[in-house]
Amino acid sequence: MLKIGVLGAGHLGKIHIQQWQEIEDIKLMGFFDPDDISAATTISQYQVPRYTDIDNLIASVDAVDIVATTSSHYELAKKCLLAGKHVFIEKPLAHTLEEGKELVKLVKEANVKCQVGHVERYNPAFLALGAEKIQPMFIEAHRLAQFNPRGTDVSVILDLMIHDIDIVLCLVKSPVKRISASGVAVISETADIANARIEFDNGCVANLTSSRISLKKMRKVRLFQRDAYIGIDFLEKKTEIIRLKENGEEAGMMDFPLDIGHGEKKIISVQMPEVLPLNAIKTELAEFAKAIKNDLPVRVSVIDGYQAMDVAHQILKKMSLHNELHNV
Repeated sequence: MLKIGVLGAGHLGKIHIQQWQEIEDIKLMGFFDPDDISAATTISQYQVPRYTDIDNLIASVDAVDIVATTSSHYELAKKCLLAGKHVFIEKPLAHTLEEGKELVKLVKEANVKCQVGHVERYNPAFLALGAEKIQPMFIEAHRLAQFNPRGTDVSVILDLMIHDIDIVLCLVKSPVKRISASGVAVISETADIANARIEFDNGCVANLTSSRISLKKMRKVRLFQRDAYIGIDFLEKKTEIIRLKENGEEAGMMDFPLDIGHGEKKIISVQMPEVLPLNAIKTELAEFAKAIKNDLPVRVSVIDGYQAMDVAHQILKKMSLHNELHNV
């Protein structure tokens, strides 16, 4: 039975603790959190032991789930990796690129499993794409949230947009060629709304917009490619695929003719892939545990986490330069 320890019992840490308790063949040994009030609430809600000595918790487990503040990720992960423990780290991987690069090195040296918590990879709407051939040439992503003081210690880029950065990098398997960005701090001390344009070597362009001061919530990604439009609604858990149908192909859920002029018609096929009801956080944690037990690759590696961080920090730099240029 795999022994797990959790570092951090804040809002998300409590959710992780709850999910670990529901995963089979897992023994949640306990958690570490220096905040007495948060710790007391966690013990009361989940009846899980609290460790006041972090080294004792690390020594008693096979794997550690780090759900603490981003600024502490590096030191906590380093401590676990030097102890030879498998590590799950919530996104973003680390606070700085230097820390992220060092963690990539430490994971390789420790020869352990390390997964980064980019949970949208496990969103059922994204998983519904299955083996669908994805070759986007233009991507439009919108991630809008209502204001919440939690998370405003970092820019909206690292708070929200990084989810879509990871999804885009997962789908577009090509080096980044150019980035431009702009953003504005409206309520907090860091950017609350931002837009970034990412151009890739293969010609694909991704336009990402994130806001944490919106009146409504939205988490949508739209993909446009040579033969299809693919819409993914991460919030409503819906996926749609609209494509030109080749002659002889089987009928889709809904087919209709499109007159493109000069007497020529194309058949448009609309498909709505089945979206399975599943808990994304529970699924990612269970898959991490399975990777450890069966020596399988993790879905979101430490390198994936670093690459998302790298692009996020490039966006932050471009945003800063843009604001200086326009005296924002």
